[in-house]
Amino acid sequence: MDDKAEQLTQLDPRHISVTRIRNAIIMLFLIGAAAALEFSYIAPRGSFAIPILLLAIFAVLILPVRKYRRWGYDMAGDRLRIVSGFLFFSDTIVPFGRIQHIDVDQGPLQRAYGLATLQVHTAGNYNSTVILPGLAHEDALSMREEIRGHIKRNLP
Repeated sequence: MDDKAEQLTQLDPRHISVTRIRNAIIMLFLIGAAAALEFSYIAPRGSFAIPILLLAIFAVLILPVRKYRRWGYDMAGDRLRIVSGFLFFSDTIVPFGRIQHIDVDQGPLQRAYGLATLQVHTAGNYNSTVILPGLAHEDALSMREEIRGHIKRNLP
């Protein structure tokens, strides 16, 4: 990350485990498809299984850590800044005055690990939802309340 990004708060480290499990579930389907293709004898042995297994190792062991290191956020003053990106870099600043509503979501894996995703919906059509995954559930709830407090103070 660049110098500005070093000041950002990182996601909860448990997010790595959740991402690994989610990627492993997806890869199991691909491994099953590769196994079926291997037994169909339409290509030499290993033509499907080896690339898919290498992809699975990358997706489960390496990619979650790399993505985790490139996520960060900062909530200061009257804005929320979210920086992310592995292949494509994104630096998003959401002024609290543009926020319409805020959601805190948890899927089954996130709930099991005590994590949540903060979704901020802003005015406008293009990119009107900003998502910040991998927060401790308590942190997501407190961020939501802090943003709500800023919004209430700025209402006419």
